Amino acid sequence: MQLGGIVAWLAGLPAWQGFGLLVVTSLLLSVAVRELGDRYLKRLTDRIDGDVDEIVFGGVHTALYLTVGLAGAYVGTQVYDISPGIAVPLEAGTLSLVIVVWALTLLRVGRKASTVVTDSRYIDRQMVPILQNVWSAAVAAVAIFLLLVLWNIDVTPLLASAGIAGIIVGLAARDTLANFFGSLSLYLDGTYAVGDYVVLETGERGRVEDISVRSTVIRTRDDILVTVPNSKLSNAAIVNESTPKTKRRIRVPVGVAYGTDIDALEDLLLEIAEGEGLVLERPKPRVRFREFGGSALNFELLCWVNNPAQRARATHELNSAIYKRFQADGIEIPFPQRDVSMSVTDVPGELFGQPSEPPSEPFPTEGAAGEASQPGAEHRSDGGQDGR
Repeated sequence: MQLGGIVAWLAGLPAWQGFGLLVVTSLLLSVAVRELGDRYLKRLTDRIDGDVDEIVFGGVHTALYLTVGLAGAYVGTQVYDISPGIAVPLEAGTLSLVIVVWALTLLRVGRKASTVVTDSRYIDRQMVPILQNVWSAAVAAVAIFLLLVLWNIDVTPLLASAGIAGIIVGLAARDTLANFFGSLSLYLDGTYAVGDYVVLETGERGRVEDISVRSTVIRTRDDILVTVPNSKLSNAAIVNESTPKTKRRIRVPVGVAYGTDIDALEDLLLEIAEGEGLVLERPKPRVRFREFGGSALNFELLCWVNNPAQRARATHELNSAIYKRFQADGIEIPFPQRDVSMSVTDVPGELFGQPSEPPSEPFPTEGAAGEASQPGAEHRSDGGQDGR
């Protein structure tokens, strides 16, 4: 018998008999679904690792069975011509009960699942309460909206009021909301985690101590806690030195004088690096001749350390060892020098303790009578000339 024939057969029965038959049938069907569902869901959850799947599938059992059981009453209101005074409240009440049961079930499942994943190494425990609150708010908002629509309550004024309230709250808590969404973006992107070594745009470098909804706390190498808002971090360039691997390469620049045996220098630097306990054997240390400098041959020693926190200590140890070996082996470490030359040809001699010559008189001078003085003329101390 097809579905249309079943509906026609039910419609031919008296209303109270057909309605009761639908309710009883739906209850029996819910029992059958429960027995079969428990059996197959248990097999399904055993194949999946973790406890979240068991919580999810096990949590919806009650809501699923109740929905199947109430389906008979809802179908009865659609098949039989029941007075509106009874049909409308019965239909709305049935659907309202289903909505409330599913809302409570989803809220309970969300709380249990968040409790389980709090100890998971794949999800940061600081983000679990945030996700749980978002999930609870979304489920409650959808359930309330469906109930209002179901009971023919105009939600337009509520939506308008909610929009205005949202604008006011958004303006008043702009920074808080920016930090909240910034923390979500940092978590979803996997930018860093607690324990990672990061370098910020401002130059701070340290270990991530805590990630909260509002900010991130970083402990610098000076053992100072720096709190940075998540909104700034989500829009900044961050160098995570702990990913994808914790080991990091360090660069030690070395300058030697021109004329140094570069092959012997390379062997010496590799020997120093291999003797340092903080330097890893793999990858092997290497030396690179970078450039001909203005006063030195510039080399660079490249080696790896196991952790970003060891970079400064390893650089110190390598610099100390290189300097001591250079002193012992007589390798010169040059420094910038300048030679200054001065010419004394056009400089007055009295500056260097030499007698200076009197300046020559470029133009002849006139006598007291206005006539030009002759060479070899005698001058008295009073300025007059001898008579002729």
